[in-house]
Amino acid sequence: MISIRSLTKSFGEQALFKNVSLQINAGDRFAIVGPNGAGKSTLFKILLGQEEPDSGTVELKGGVSIGYLPQEPGRPTSKPVLDETLTAVEHPSGQTEARAKEILMGLGFAISDFARPVDTLSGGWAMRVSIAKLLLAEPDLLLLDEPTNHLDLQSLLWFQDWLQHWRGAILLISHDRDFVDNVTGAIVSLEYKTMRVYYGNYQHFLDEYSAARERLAIAFRDQQNEIKRMQEFIFRNRARMSTATRAQSVQKKLDKMELIELPPDNRAIKISFPQPQRTGLKALSLKNVSKAYGSLKVYENFSYELERGQKQVFVGRNGAGKSTLLKMLAGVLEPDSGEREPGLNVRVGYYSQHRLDMLDPERTALAEALDTGRINSELLVRTILGSFLFSGDAVFKKVKYLSGGEKSRLALVKLLLNPPNVLLLDEPTTHLDLTSVQVLANALKEFDGTLCFISHDVYFINEVANSVVHVEGGKVTHYPGNYDYYVSRQEAGTHAVADLNRRAEQPEESGSKAERAAKKERERNIRRLESDILRAEEELEHLSGQLADPAVYGDFNKLRDIGDRMQELQDGLAQMHQQYQSAAEKA
Repeated sequence: MISIRSLTKSFGEQALFKNVSLQINAGDRFAIVGPNGAGKSTLFKILLGQEEPDSGTVELKGGVSIGYLPQEPGRPTSKPVLDETLTAVEHPSGQTEARAKEILMGLGFAISDFARPVDTLSGGWAMRVSIAKLLLAEPDLLLLDEPTNHLDLQSLLWFQDWLQHWRGAILLISHDRDFVDNVTGAIVSLEYKTMRVYYGNYQHFLDEYSAARERLAIAFRDQQNEIKRMQEFIFRNRARMSTATRAQSVQKKLDKMELIELPPDNRAIKISFPQPQRTGLKALSLKNVSKAYGSLKVYENFSYELERGQKQVFVGRNGAGKSTLLKMLAGVLEPDSGEREPGLNVRVGYYSQHRLDMLDPERTALAEALDTGRINSELLVRTILGSFLFSGDAVFKKVKYLSGGEKSRLALVKLLLNPPNVLLLDEPTTHLDLTSVQVLANALKEFDGTLCFISHDVYFINEVANSVVHVEGGKVTHYPGNYDYYVSRQEAGTHAVADLNRRAEQPEESGSKAERAAKKERERNIRRLESDILRAEEELEHLSGQLADPAVYGDFNKLRDIGDRMQELQDGLAQMHQQYQSAAEKA
């Protein structure tokens, strides 16, 4: 489908890659990995014809279509969300429109969002419209540059599932290790001017890379020993007439020798961050708080407590109230009623877009990182900046010239160089590469304070979290353990209900009369919830089908009524699923 042959690209004296080749066939799924500045995004631009290589060729099979998702959205249109999505298809039909709505809802849009102009959305939501257009267009090859940056966990899992069933080829740049493992079947390592394909998941790549690095180190050592031996022979024999000819021959051989370059290895970087002051047992608590946005009630008479040493992750569907809860705990969002109470010696650090306001635009990245209120050596600070993609002269760049991603990473560096004892982080892995995500995960695992965060990176969650908090319908459910444990509990609840239904059909032979009555009542409640959920899902499916009817989507009043009813059903389903899970666990 696409043949990359002997490609070379440089910027000034800096060579990104030399004589690299790659064959992409129909159905191939590659993830491109490599350090910042290795040329991953540049390779995409060459494939798209936006940049020319210094040498080499890119051959595209006739008729092959390419869909490209850049890291940042382009200039947004004033068209409504649904109309803009439909521009991906030349002559959209009613069936196309129904499919577009399915994709948009999978990416987290509500029915009421379909009519919103795209230029009124945030950058993250505008990127979701771009993703929807790509999926609707169904190109032969998808080029995805950090596609998960602007997705929450629920929409990411939906997107991941969609790509798993995608029939086309995929070339992906992503910092999300779990996403890479689930979507691709091979890793393309682009670093130190070379390209190599490793078939298998990311861990297999790390193992193979480490083994190759060891072999290269041995070859480098052997070559250096051979060079030393040759140089000593030349030095001893060049002055003597009888051996001068042999010395010249060895010198020629030495001059022609292709030297092995041993690239720096930064994969095993380990940083010890300063540990914070110990707090009391209770770190933060909310008591009887309520919060609403207009007529939408998010929390009502809600109480929550965060204890010392906990490392919690908030999960739940988009709009469930995760960020609102995190902001109320941080004190950056006031509840409408109720109280927030910090514990003894608590010092809170909150990481979100608000934190970027704390950066001085006229200072350099290095000056900002050194100014944290704690004395850190410049060597340590520069090492940490390097692990978060500020290398070489980039540390002397002024904050006002940094990209949004660079500012986010700098704010994160400052936070880690002088960590508070309670860290509240909203999507901390966005704009980090795979190595930086691992560095951050390692630092947070060793962090002695209290941590609460939101993330769409499943690998990062599993590495860091020791408990999962599911947020839904103004209530929370705690699951001790990492994300994999949370998923297993969800699945176990489903199996338990199925088993309970089977046993409910068998005669009861043991237990007191009161116990049997209580059990039957629980079983009736579960069956009632199952029936209600089924009816609601059937009605939702029926209404979704009506949206594809030209007589409906041409009638604004009908469309509005159907949209309102679908929103009502979705909200009701969320509450019923919560009740169902609770009933299953009790059973």
